[in-house]
Amino acid sequence: MPLLTVQANSDELSISFTIGQCLRSILDSTTMRVRSGCRGTGACGLCRILIRQGSGNLPTRNEHIQLSREQLAAGIRLACQFLPTEDVVVELLNPAPPSNWKSLGQEIIRPASLQNPSRTFPVSTTSPLGIAVDLGTTNISLALYDLFTGKRLTERHGINPQAIFGADVMTRLVAAAESVDIARKMSSVIFAALAEAFQDIGSREGYDLRQTIYLAVVGNTAMLSLLTGKNHGLLLNPEMWEKMIPCEPDQSADQAVQLGTHPEVKLEVIPPLAGFVGSDLLAGVLAMHLAEHSDPALFIDFGTNTEIALWDGHQLLVTSAAGGPAFEGCGISCGMPAEPGAIYRITDQDSDALTFAVIDEISPARGLCGSGFVDLVACLCNNGTISATGKFLSGAGVTEYVLPLPATALRLNKRDIDMMQRAKAAVATGVTVLLEKAGLRALDLHRVCLAGAFGKYIRIASAKAIGLVPNIDEKHFELCGNTALSGCEDFLLSSDVASRLESLRSAARLINLSKIPDFDELFFENLFFRPMTNG
Repeated sequence: MPLLTVQANSDELSISFTIGQCLRSILDSTTMRVRSGCRGTGACGLCRILIRQGSGNLPTRNEHIQLSREQLAAGIRLACQFLPTEDVVVELLNPAPPSNWKSLGQEIIRPASLQNPSRTFPVSTTSPLGIAVDLGTTNISLALYDLFTGKRLTERHGINPQAIFGADVMTRLVAAAESVDIARKMSSVIFAALAEAFQDIGSREGYDLRQTIYLAVVGNTAMLSLLTGKNHGLLLNPEMWEKMIPCEPDQSADQAVQLGTHPEVKLEVIPPLAGFVGSDLLAGVLAMHLAEHSDPALFIDFGTNTEIALWDGHQLLVTSAAGGPAFEGCGISCGMPAEPGAIYRITDQDSDALTFAVIDEISPARGLCGSGFVDLVACLCNNGTISATGKFLSGAGVTEYVLPLPATALRLNKRDIDMMQRAKAAVATGVTVLLEKAGLRALDLHRVCLAGAFGKYIRIASAKAIGLVPNIDEKHFELCGNTALSGCEDFLLSSDVASRLESLRSAARLINLSKIPDFDELFFENLFFRPMTNG
């Protein structure tokens, strides 16, 4: 793939790109964005760049309007109009200020039903907009829609700022239970983050977010309850984990002012299924049409709180597992999210060396995301660096592995490996229990849908090798990306989705792993880095 090298002030970034993309779109998924205010039409003239090396398309009509002949002759172009056709080096003449929000790109699965919006709304406005939000423990993703046409206009992805209160949901719930002020802050930081994302969209894309009349939100139960400030204390009681936890939000004019939306915006939190299974799982199952066929199918939405659903042809068995932040590249010594600069693929076809792939081919690599973590553990098990029990075998006293990459100091230690062992054991145990409850074997599965950012990049062979997913033919696996947001988008636009969600609720059977008599034994067996059994 061709390489784009971007210079701004004293910073420099190199990323790969697909020919046919405009420079602005390429930059929007990175930390080095250019100013913009016209949705990428070339009407504002803000996104000026200087082509130092390489070429692309000829200047467009809007560039001739916005730029002088002298500027064009000097190599100055508009990023939204310039389509590079080879390796290029560009300087940002008008870089955008730093932002916590980036473009999602093509990560979202688009359900076919989104092509025909059928919702009606009580609020009347000239250009009604709607926003779907996936409120994750670690990340927040959202998409803006034209409610008349059903067209997705733009999207954003950022870090959940609640992380300052704890990396996992239980830590946050305990903190919220101990202090009313902390609970309020947990809610307010989410609204502040959404307001920041909306402002970023408005300033860069030129959309009037005051036309936003509908917000739909999905998430795990803890995140939804902490958002609305409703009943989060109940989640600390194991007796409530299998019961419905009401999370209805208050409709507040103050919220609309803070978010910058229409004064009468409707905020709808799609109800979770139970205390430990959120509406993000239901949205994902809906988006993948999992329960619309008679063949057995498995759905795993990887994340800090990993949720699992098994459709046996008649009912939907669901559970959740404490995956921890490892799948999202957090909490490990060299970890980072699946963003440009992250190592997402490691192979060991050459027994003497590992091959590394970095998102957007940025060099040097900045860190290791979840899928790269799984690959690395699988490779180190395969070449004898670590054992099936997770111990280093390289010699007495060895406590870490240094990644053989130039200009980096990335390393994996025993604590990191322990974190992956626990995360993968929790997920594998959940899968095993659901299969046993359904009276199925792994070999009976016709589909295995892997969702989340982790599920976008994961290499099936590595996940099978360490026992993270069932050990069946790779043809049955589907890498699905952010299905929670996809299902939320479907809900945003389609009037029949609420009834379809209720049908899923009726077909759902909750399995609480903490009540499984042999859970500890199963968990211990799944701590080993080895393929899952197919029995």
